[in-house]
Amino acid sequence: MTKKKGLVIVNTGNGKGKTTAALGLLFRAWGRGMNVCMLQFIKNENAKYGEIKAAHKLGIEITPTGDGFTWLSKDMDKTTARARHGWALAQEKIASGEYDVIVLDEFTYPLHFDWLDTEEVIAWLKEHKPPMLHLVITGRNAPEKLIEFADLVTEMQEIKHPYQEGIQGQPGVEF
Repeated sequence: MTKKKGLVIVNTGNGKGKTTAALGLLFRAWGRGMNVCMLQFIKNENAKYGEIKAAHKLGIEITPTGDGFTWLSKDMDKTTARARHGWALAQEKIASGEYDVIVLDEFTYPLHFDWLDTEEVIAWLKEHKPPMLHLVITGRNAPEKLIEFADLVTEMQEIKHPYQEGIQGQPGVEF
């Protein structure tokens, strides 16, 4: 017997490619006529990264909700509040039933840093995520409980990275 189900997908690990893989899935679904969106939990709301520019040109909704490199934040209360606001926005979109695929990019960080309670997030998802909605969550340090809850988990492993040689991030590759 086979069944269909909206999957919870987690892309985690220290290697590069978590967001890129999620964007590939997002664009694939969009190409099939599915309703898609992405919320970015770390990128600044005024960010103009390549994926945001491309999505805008295509009419795909990507919403940055963070304040940049949050681990460098000088106001952690504000950073935490932004994460909670992003989660409230995500809850609205998830519960709306309007989407087939939603990506919560860098969402593992608010969970890892305890800005949001992982158990409460999972309990909410169990109760409110539409059965056929595919939910993709990216970021390093995915909590073990999130990994257990997910249907598909991929860990990106860093083998070699240009940063190790002092090579800066490249437009179109890193941002």
